[in-house]
Amino acid sequence: MQQETKVSIELTPGKSMEISTGKLAHLANGSCVVRMGDTCVLAAACSGPARKGADFFPLQVDYREKFSAAGRFPGGFIKREGRPTDKEILTMRMTDRPLRPLFPEGFFDEVQVYGLVLSYDGNYDADTLYMLGASAALCLSDLPFQGPVGAVRVGYIDGQFIANPTVEEMKKSEIELVYAGKEDQVIMIEGEAKECSEQLLADAMYFANDIIKRQCAAQRELAANCGRTKKTPELHLVPQDVMDAIEESCGATLEGAAFLPGKEERSKALDVVLAKVLEDLRPKFEETLGEDFEFYVKMGFDKRVQKAVRSAILDKHMRMDGRGITDIRPLSAEVGILPVVHGSGLFQRGETQALVIATLGGPQDAQEYDNVCGSNDSKKFYLHYNFPNYSVGEVGKVTGPGRREIGHGNLAERSVSQVVPADFPYTVRCVSEIMASNGSTSMASVCGATLALMDAGVPITSPVVGISCGLVTDDSGRELILTDIIGAEDHFGDMDFKVCGSRKGITGFQLDLKLPGIPIDTLVRAMAQNKEAREKIMKVVTDCIPAPRSEVSPNAPQMDVMKINPDKIGALIGTGGKNIKEICEVTGAQVDIQDDGTVSILAKNKTVLEDVKRRVLSYTAEAEVGKIYRGLVKTVRDFGAFVEILPGQDGLLHISEMANYRVNQVSDICKEGDYITVKVIDIDRSGKIRLSRKAALDEIEK
Repeated sequence: MQQETKVSIELTPGKSMEISTGKLAHLANGSCVVRMGDTCVLAAACSGPARKGADFFPLQVDYREKFSAAGRFPGGFIKREGRPTDKEILTMRMTDRPLRPLFPEGFFDEVQVYGLVLSYDGNYDADTLYMLGASAALCLSDLPFQGPVGAVRVGYIDGQFIANPTVEEMKKSEIELVYAGKEDQVIMIEGEAKECSEQLLADAMYFANDIIKRQCAAQRELAANCGRTKKTPELHLVPQDVMDAIEESCGATLEGAAFLPGKEERSKALDVVLAKVLEDLRPKFEETLGEDFEFYVKMGFDKRVQKAVRSAILDKHMRMDGRGITDIRPLSAEVGILPVVHGSGLFQRGETQALVIATLGGPQDAQEYDNVCGSNDSKKFYLHYNFPNYSVGEVGKVTGPGRREIGHGNLAERSVSQVVPADFPYTVRCVSEIMASNGSTSMASVCGATLALMDAGVPITSPVVGISCGLVTDDSGRELILTDIIGAEDHFGDMDFKVCGSRKGITGFQLDLKLPGIPIDTLVRAMAQNKEAREKIMKVVTDCIPAPRSEVSPNAPQMDVMKINPDKIGALIGTGGKNIKEICEVTGAQVDIQDDGTVSILAKNKTVLEDVKRRVLSYTAEAEVGKIYRGLVKTVRDFGAFVEILPGQDGLLHISEMANYRVNQVSDICKEGDYITVKVIDIDRSGKIRLSRKAALDEIEK
């Protein structure tokens, strides 16, 4: 048996978490279990040799939430977990982003960090526990990880920040910030907010930083006691003589090619320069470098382009497409560009173009998903993002959505969902089809979704727009924050910081870094710069369509919500569902009935909608004193008749109330199966209804 070692971390007074190692998965390079409450997550790190010809760090981050951890069975016919859920994929992405910058340049060994939820208590989410565990497992391993990294979720309830709030607490929180970083250095943030201020988000990050310090100290203590000796890594770096030769071969032609305004022309020009470099260097280095010749030359050329781009930005304030540091590319917005669909918006920023389509449906169209916490959740607003090959002018295999598509769609969805009213009866789906990509397609999707929703008549409380800011730094401490980065500036720069918001405040955010951390103050300045840019984009969007259309699109199904007495649900449904089935079959509408008496109706047009409402009322309406009904005689007695005025509701028509003259026999007025007009003259406390034909006739004659 292995000896188990534990360290405890106090997040806030009375709330702590624990990292342990030595008991499970001891054959991995490094492993640990992170526990908070009764939620436990295993993280294990392993490595393998670099793949031949790989010119990037192939870090694999995997994470699985097994239903057994919560004492449950998976749903469906096959009682085994299948492909990872969106939640698992998003956790993988959040874990990968703070780990990747903390490995040395040129380290191309395969590294896999696997996370497995062992126990789930329904209170504390396991995702940030895994993020912390992944860092701890790498610190314990012999891999050249330059951590540790801490990770925490921050909520904000009643003016107080909460570290790793429970699932129930998060439902009441005004913000959700997932923060990862080192001491006084932020590396990754992601989350959403209910239109919060930049200052509140900054305060949340400083609050998280205090916790990160304690988490990092605990990991260092654990690694000092139980960690493996770090091995000297094999680094694949471009030899200096090759870099010098590339510099000499490029000359002034590189700058001319790298700073052409168009993405396609710039790419072709750089390919020409690269071809010349390969030709110039082949006689001198092909024999010595052998089959790795092109590998090192191409990698060195990319570094030379990066150096030229970064130097131009820092020294001359000159960007690749000729813009100023805070300039936004040309913007355009259109709505209603497609027939048939319920709403459409086309947003373009420079060469980036997103076409977003909004579709309205009923409650049955809500996105349902099963999860380990035991609740079959659903959401009435969701956004899907598609990034086809043609958007970057390439060919490739067409498959389902990958991690990138799911991540970008989730960011856009969370950002826009904050302004979709909770009581809007429709289910709404937005689909962002990226038509062309040259940076920040997720932010274009946010703007396009706002246009499409307003075009469809969805009464959003405020338009939401988003933009990305970048960062370029050097070893001397210089830094410049760039507004609206293009794809190449994302590739050669240090940061991609996306912020979305309405006029009231921030609704969504995401930070990616290539640096091993930056001060929070830098991010605060970037938020201010981002806000200025959003105001300019907001004007373009609202100039196109100032507010949501007054009614939902005529192409959309018509929907209404009725409230009925819950005691009438049985009457509406009918025996064996007879009544509700008849309504749906005759009208073609969808009718959804909730236990609280809420009836949602989805019909193809207003005429059908009114017909369905009338049919529902015929089964659920309550008898009203003074109201006249056309009723069916159900039973005849000597003293009167029982008349059904509403489905399941009978009243007594006494013989004395049948006419304004003396009636000798009930059969002189009606018999079973007849329809007669009656007026409700009384309903006693027990619910018994008294009817009068005499009063009805008198009122009709008047």
